[in-house]
Amino acid sequence: MATNPFDAVLLIAFGGPQGPEEIRPFLDNVLRGRQVPPARVEEVVRHYQLFGGVSPITTLTRRQADGLRERLRQRGLGLPVYVGMRNWHPFLADTLSEMADEGIRRAIGFIMAAHQSYSSCGQYRQNVLDARLEMIERGGRDIDVTYVGSWHDHAGFLRAHARHIETARDTLPSDVRAKARLVFTAHSIPLSMAARSQYQQQLMASARLVAQAVDAHEWALAFQSRSGRPDDPWLEPDICDYLRVERPLGLDAVVICPIGFVADHIEVLYDLDHDAAEACRKLRLP
Repeated sequence: MATNPFDAVLLIAFGGPQGPEEIRPFLDNVLRGRQVPPARVEEVVRHYQLFGGVSPITTLTRRQADGLRERLRQRGLGLPVYVGMRNWHPFLADTLSEMADEGIRRAIGFIMAAHQSYSSCGQYRQNVLDARLEMIERGGRDIDVTYVGSWHDHAGFLRAHARHIETARDTLPSDVRAKARLVFTAHSIPLSMAARSQYQQQLMASARLVAQAVDAHEWALAFQSRSGRPDDPWLEPDICDYLRVERPLGLDAVVICPIGFVADHIEVLYDLDHDAAEACRKLRLP
């Protein structure tokens, strides 16, 4: 029987505050010294305050880790599964130190983003590398991290979205259900970054495969959570702009699927459950 070359799995995610007092320190980590207008920072603070200062991403990522750990156990691979966050506790550096102390030497790295760009994947790999170098400089043992390949078209990922879409579609009024357009969303990124990655192409591939799975003949891809300077070009259309433009052109009902995310966090809750939902109410769009 072959020896397993890996002795742990590391799930790597964005992170989020777990209470009102953590919002500003968390945002300081996210911004990392970037010059952002104070008014914009305060706007984002209010987004978090609407939800009690608690982002669900930490709890949900831990649940995903528990599920993966159990799935591996069922397959005879009793690997420990760790969680490390880029912007808040448990920080990647702390998690890697814990892993090293527990004798972990080779880990599988799983970045919790299915579509690859610098901000969604490359940045996280650099953070892991920085944390490893920091451990070595302190005299600690290094941990070799091997990352999984692309999974934007994995059958399980597609099935999960298809199930959510079918559940959501069933909640629409029966007289518009068959006419509902499926609109996928993902985090917008600068066009310059998109040109250097497969991000947009992978999103389109995922959306097309999920649309086929739910027999949706009419679908579109929009974006959300844009940041940065207003005059810098980012991927468009914004989801709320899309809804406002398409409603008078014959959009009768919509199912919005945040295919670019694998767990709810404040950007999903605010930009979709708050902003996009409010846009739909004003447009009288089911």
